[in-house]
Amino acid sequence: MTTNGHEHQDERELAIAATGLRKAYGDKTVLDGIDIRVPAGTVFSLLGPNGAGKTTAVNILSTLISADAGTARIAGHDLTAEAQRVRAAIGVTGQFSAVDGLITGEENMLLMADLHHLSKREGRQVTADLLERFDLTEAARKPASTYSGGMKRRLDIAMTLVGRPRIIFLDEPTTGLDPRSRHTMWQIIRELVSGGTTVFLTTQYLDEADQLADRIAVLNGGKLVAEGSAEELKRLVPGGHVRLRFSDPAAYERAATELRETTRDDEALALQIPSGGTQRELRAILDWLDAAGIEADELSVHTPDLDDVFFALTGNPVASTDKETVR
Repeated sequence: MTTNGHEHQDERELAIAATGLRKAYGDKTVLDGIDIRVPAGTVFSLLGPNGAGKTTAVNILSTLISADAGTARIAGHDLTAEAQRVRAAIGVTGQFSAVDGLITGEENMLLMADLHHLSKREGRQVTADLLERFDLTEAARKPASTYSGGMKRRLDIAMTLVGRPRIIFLDEPTTGLDPRSRHTMWQIIRELVSGGTTVFLTTQYLDEADQLADRIAVLNGGKLVAEGSAEELKRLVPGGHVRLRFSDPAAYERAATELRETTRDDEALALQIPSGGTQRELRAILDWLDAAGIEADELSVHTPDLDDVFFALTGNPVASTDKETVR
């Protein structure tokens, strides 16, 4: 099969390229032919309710289980034909970590260094560097069983990084963590990506996907029901509007009379115009105001948040999370 150079380039720049992945357990189809494309050096978030198949997708793409159908290339290697090469390029961490509670944090790290065939000297150096980077140096000599949930997650990611993976699968990395630990974890993920690592993140927390992901795919009933950036997904559901606020009651009345499809808020002297928040729509509203010689004191755009999108697509209420997060 011939292909042009551009397509070759696209394949090379994709850290993960999966087509038609299927997996069923008995008569329950968990993944129903999903396609996934993740450009290198980005965060891709697979978002979905509990039991949606997120972990199954991670387990397939990280070679832990095989798909019933479909193909995938991870870091340029065929998932089935070159499984060993795939494993060498990836790291996996999640709710159920590889941390051994009976030994210290440092011993856990050195064990990983051994598994990756690092020399004793290199293993000690990498261990010291990563423990410092993840703020675990003080606790390094304590048994991992004494660590808090957030510390265990940080140790788990540090262990994953010993092998210098190009792609990291994070399966619900902040489930069960307190708000402060979640924010620390987000910062770690941002640093990994700015260093060139590709992150495949599964989560049921919308704010997490909103904060971190370049692209989000919503998984429901074994299918990807939507995919795009957080902003693109928010435009999928109605409810977006532009709000115009006036200080001059006369200008407010004129605008309210002339503008169609407007919701009035007489107390605040504000008008709401349904809008997806696109540049074209905003320009049309501004042009109209200029032409009519009306000046609004304040213009703000309100788009639905991911909670609205998630509910519209899946019928599931959002997972509860700390509400202090700034969206």
